[in-house]
Amino acid sequence: MKQMRQWRITDEWSFDGLKMVEAEQPEPGPGEVLLKMKAVSLNYRDYLMVGRGYGKMSGELPLVPLSDGVGEVAALGDGVEDVAMGSRRLPCFIQNWYDGDLGPSGFSGALGGPLDGTAREYMAVPVASSVEVPDHFADIEAATLGCAAITAWNALAEMPKTAVGGGTVVTLGTGGVSLFALQLAKARGARVISTSSSEAKLERLRALGADETINYREVPDWGKAVLGLTDGLGADLVVEVGGADTIAQSMRATRADGTMSLIGNVGGSIAEINLPLVFMFRKRMIGISTGSVADFTAMMADLKGRPDFHPALDDHVYDFDGLGDALQALPKGAHFGKIAVRVS
Repeated sequence: MKQMRQWRITDEWSFDGLKMVEAEQPEPGPGEVLLKMKAVSLNYRDYLMVGRGYGKMSGELPLVPLSDGVGEVAALGDGVEDVAMGSRRLPCFIQNWYDGDLGPSGFSGALGGPLDGTAREYMAVPVASSVEVPDHFADIEAATLGCAAITAWNALAEMPKTAVGGGTVVTLGTGGVSLFALQLAKARGARVISTSSSEAKLERLRALGADETINYREVPDWGKAVLGLTDGLGADLVVEVGGADTIAQSMRATRADGTMSLIGNVGGSIAEINLPLVFMFRKRMIGISTGSVADFTAMMADLKGRPDFHPALDDHVYDFDGLGDALQALPKGAHFGKIAVRVS
């Protein structure tokens, strides 16, 4: 059997247990393709997973980490047709969520925990659980089009039908979902108001296309500031990632009959909400959690028609041997854009 390298959380849930190991190169089964992985990218989920941060949902050891990546088709399993050798495919994050509702199984089919993830030189995946990526993306760009991109794409799909033009969108901070939301919203013609506590990052947000920016450290009542920038109306859509620390301001920043797409809880999980502000002004809050294979297919079709769209990448691209260092860089927050790792 041919051998390959892969990262594996081996015998303990810790960075001491995260090791590069040799493993047998898989063969594609019926309906599967073998992907020679070209690049992977990191999500905060991957950092938490090393320490079993998702409890029982993390799965069992040993576990190959990471949820995002792109590979080149190296072999076809029985029954696979209309897939070109050498074409690039992205394994969808939740492998068994094909369309419609997520359902009671939830994240049981998620890559990088509980299923083995993308941090390996070769992986076999069902054709039905993967999508082809547009040609205009470099490998390290295509590798980022997983968790964060599909989450942002679905968050923006909640734009109220009454929005004028591309609408007004508020994004919070400079995490992966927020940056994708900014870029995708601008690609659709939206006006974007972005927040950060760093003047340097606010400058980079403006370079990415943010129309207005707010330093939330200097302006803690930034929801009111959004009202001031929108003639007292508020934003059509707020992409809420902060959780308890930001949800009150996000709700204030959302216009009457507007939508708040709730994605994260970076600032805490338990929050108080001014309920009359919701029902009196018909504000809508909806939870967004990645997307189905059908969502990925639709997103790729959308991005294929946008050859000028390129994901924001951090300046430092790691090599495969440095994946552990890349993961430990995530919580330090010094990066701007997705952290990518070249595999081959």
